[in-house]
Amino acid sequence: MPLPSNPVAMLLAGIFGLLAIYALWVTAEVAIPMVMAFMLYLVLQPAIRLLERHHLPRPLAAVLVLVTLCGGVAMLTIMLVNPVSAWAARLPATLDRVEERFSDVTRIVKQVQRAGRQVEAKIATDSPVTPVTVQGPTLSTQLLTGTRELVVSLLTIIMLLFFLLLSGDIFLRRLVEVLPTLTNKKQAVEITTEIRTGVSAYLLTITSMNVAVGVATGLAAWACGLPDAVLWGSVAFFCNYIPFLGPLLCGGLLLMLGIATFDDAWLAVLPFLLYYAIHLIESQFITPLLLARRFILNPVIVIVSIVFWYWMWGISGAVLAVPVLATIKIVCDRIRGLAAFGHFLAAERRATP
Repeated sequence: MPLPSNPVAMLLAGIFGLLAIYALWVTAEVAIPMVMAFMLYLVLQPAIRLLERHHLPRPLAAVLVLVTLCGGVAMLTIMLVNPVSAWAARLPATLDRVEERFSDVTRIVKQVQRAGRQVEAKIATDSPVTPVTVQGPTLSTQLLTGTRELVVSLLTIIMLLFFLLLSGDIFLRRLVEVLPTLTNKKQAVEITTEIRTGVSAYLLTITSMNVAVGVATGLAAWACGLPDAVLWGSVAFFCNYIPFLGPLLCGGLLLMLGIATFDDAWLAVLPFLLYYAIHLIESQFITPLLLARRFILNPVIVIVSIVFWYWMWGISGAVLAVPVLATIKIVCDRIRGLAAFGHFLAAERRATP
């Protein structure tokens, strides 16, 4: 694993990296749908190959897979519309209930806030300041803008995904044709094949485990007596795509709902405890066993990647952080000059019995 020794090359690589980061930040509205479509392409590519092995033409297979995906997402959305609306309407009452259960803590917080307001009032009395009103966009305008951007992003993802599924290996063939040497051609094929197979297997494994976590969490919520168990199972499914931080968010939400729903302290924390038991079994035993031969990423680097991509692209960036990091590691492992960086991204391998 040779280390870079040319300072000029290192400086140029750093400048290029900063420019690439800035470009990705500026072009987020275009870059996010493109990366999402590519990741979905990696997930759905095995289904396309399976249908082709059953003598189904690739265009028809692409349409069938895409219609199935869109139909499943639409069905899940329809199932969750009413529960989400109901819980949104009950949100103020739920927060009041949680605040009531922690009345001692909230009383101290209110006293601190009251003292702060008194200090601010005293300062304002001693040195009056002319108030300045800053009027931003209304809530309806923000919702309309957000809805329009979401619809445009979804349509872009669907269109790009369809043509990616339809094109197959055309980009790889064109890349091999333009590369100058046989070594470069072999290296390009190896990197592309490893990304397509490795990241696809990773995403399929993670998605399958997230479905299992979602179903188990929904059943646990139903057994505990929480209403709308399908909603909480779906929340657990989506949150599990964000390592470390997603389960913390989902667990905190279930704890708050348990406190707001049940009077008994044991019942209030039971959904939280069951969810974390499910999460620990999945994250510490099942998923590492399934992915042990594919990706073992440094957990510190994973956290940094999630924080960085969340800062860049928001929730979409947090979801894409690990697949992007895995893709970067594959490229680094296959290029001799970047092998040391790829080794730095890897974690310690666990001894298997």
